[in-house]
Amino acid sequence: MVESITDKFGRPIRDLRISVTDRCNFRCSYCMPKEIFGDDFEFMKKDELLSFEELERIAKIYASLGVKKLRITGGEPLLRKDLHELIARLNQIEGIEDIGMTTNGLLLKKHGKKLYDAGLRRLNISLDAMDDELFGQINDRGIGTSRIIEQIEYAISLGFEIKINMVVQKGLNEHEILPMARFFKTMPVTLRFIEFMDVGNDNGWNFDKVITKKEILAMLEDEFDIEPLNPAYYGEVAKVYRHKDAESYLGFITSVSESFCSTCTRARLSSDGKFYGCLFAVEGFDIKQIMREGISDDELVEVLTGVWNKRDDRYSDLRTEITAENRRKRNKINMSYIGG
Repeated sequence: MVESITDKFGRPIRDLRISVTDRCNFRCSYCMPKEIFGDDFEFMKKDELLSFEELERIAKIYASLGVKKLRITGGEPLLRKDLHELIARLNQIEGIEDIGMTTNGLLLKKHGKKLYDAGLRRLNISLDAMDDELFGQINDRGIGTSRIIEQIEYAISLGFEIKINMVVQKGLNEHEILPMARFFKTMPVTLRFIEFMDVGNDNGWNFDKVITKKEILAMLEDEFDIEPLNPAYYGEVAKVYRHKDAESYLGFITSVSESFCSTCTRARLSSDGKFYGCLFAVEGFDIKQIMREGISDDELVEVLTGVWNKRDDRYSDLRTEITAENRRKRNKINMSYIGG
């Protein structure tokens, strides 16, 4: 077994994010705007996607290289047929200590029990507003907040550990920060505020639409008695706070205002089998192709070790140094393709 491989900045590999589909049943403007991903948009065919056997093989290789945590993403991962079968496979891999999934939550009542029984324990559920009408506008499918809350409550009843992800955009939903915090304070969850990021090239991002952690924290501290917690592990992305008078938490994902590139331990695998070293990457390494050409496990270990050794991604560190024109020209991979 190879241990503790590192990239050009000495960062080890610990987390692998696996996108299992490029499809989604929402059309959120910051991820899959309907103007781009319309009814006639061509998503990947089944044979273009990595099979469960291929995903298991890749996960085993990465576990041998130091990966401890897996996160299942999409698109919307609950749209991948028989996903619980993949979870059961991944849960048996030696060295994997944790499996989570990022989802919009809409199909949890349909699939949650099978996923929990297969070994999935953690869910990150996207919810951007308490107001039904506003949330329906954001997801561009008219899905109201109440429908997602029902799914969250069901997932809690099954025993899942829950994080709620709220992407905050100035002029859209910053007035929902306090209502979200009030509501979820009474539930055993972590509510995370995510700074609006320039993932891909289709979400209309600019600095003027960003509400920073500092601004959000000031709003929260005016109303709530909270205290910061120390990072739970090397490379933890969220900056976490605890309610002193409740069993719930608040978190911040500060990719824009306080980058965390220096301790990033995450690799990303797209649903068609490409490795990406960063959420803001412009190109990937095609693992699926070399696997389907017949590469051995030993050879694959050597190749993937070399790919990580060459990794030098740190876009969030550099974002403010790049001109607006060059940011627009940078052909970043869309979030719906690479996963969050």
